[in-house]
Amino acid sequence: MRLQTQAVHVGHEVDTASGAIAKPINLSVTFKNDSDGSYPRGYFYSSKGNPNRNGLEAAFAALEAGRVAVAFASGCAAITAVLRTLKPGDHVIIPDDVFQGTVRILREVLPKWQITYSAIDLSRMASVGPAFRPNTKLVWMETLSNPLLKVTDLKEVSDIAHSHGALSVVDNSFVTPIFQQPLHDGVDLVVHATTKYIGGHGDVLGGVVVAAEAGPRIDEIRQIQSLEGAVPSPFDCWLIHRGIQTLPCRMRVHAANALAVAQALEGHRSVAAVHYPGLKSHPHHALANRQLVGGYGGIVSVQVRGGRDVSIAVCRNVKIFKNATSFGAIESLIQHQASSPTHGTGTGLAEDLLRLSVGLEHQDDLIEDINQALATAEAL
Repeated sequence: MRLQTQAVHVGHEVDTASGAIAKPINLSVTFKNDSDGSYPRGYFYSSKGNPNRNGLEAAFAALEAGRVAVAFASGCAAITAVLRTLKPGDHVIIPDDVFQGTVRILREVLPKWQITYSAIDLSRMASVGPAFRPNTKLVWMETLSNPLLKVTDLKEVSDIAHSHGALSVVDNSFVTPIFQQPLHDGVDLVVHATTKYIGGHGDVLGGVVVAAEAGPRIDEIRQIQSLEGAVPSPFDCWLIHRGIQTLPCRMRVHAANALAVAQALEGHRSVAAVHYPGLKSHPHHALANRQLVGGYGGIVSVQVRGGRDVSIAVCRNVKIFKNATSFGAIESLIQHQASSPTHGTGTGLAEDLLRLSVGLEHQDDLIEDINQALATAEAL
């Protein structure tokens, strides 16, 4: 089946008990065993397995062209589970532009286990090889990166990682499997915050890890999920799984709207820079064309002339965009990145940087809204 058909049908079998087409929500914590003490239906306690979670994991493995998927209660729980498979003394390479939750886990939690990291520009291949140490065991990639939308060559970096005996991991939350399937490029694990585009409506937290093959690493991640109880509820799984069914259609509109907004803002007198790989001016546009299929995602980052005060004023004066953290929902959001409480201190983010999560509204309305907010802020 092609991707769009998989999104609608995988894990959504007709309910055998009722004939229901829409997948039921199975809220039971515990499941009845047979008289001999066995569990022939495969379920005995919900933290170890649930029909809704199993269906979601099957759907996500199919979408990412993987063999195994493990669902979590949040994106950070999924990230932490991958990093927790490292051993004391291991070293990690991460991008210098990356989700700040990933950095904070490495900086504030994992030093207790003597795990260290280096942040480099993974979009510059010349910087990758020299960053490896004898104890480097994992390379963490984001492409597109958060929030500057840099593009990393997944195959080249994965090949280098493997030549050093290291694992390659990609956070694919920004573009989803609709536009990029990293396992095809030799990546070992793919991570998502399913809170974002996958759920798609801003009403559910979740995360997932997908592996190209079954093996000890994904088994350990499954054990962390099970023993530490970092599992999504059946209802959360149901919401995320439902979101997958419309994901291909939504992503096409997100990407078309984002490109239109980026093109409208490029060259605007109040805008110093627009970061979007769909623009020919983007330094990684050619790589994005090779690596992404069908679209460049729904995020546009903008640097506003006038610095912090003007940038914050733009957020304050939008009418359709909502000034809020997160991305990937149906409504458009705008965020002053350096002010986000999720980022902590010392991030080095530019004070003039705004991240736009472009939603499903009419693109002309979105362009008019950001233009009037820029004009209003400029007049202050």
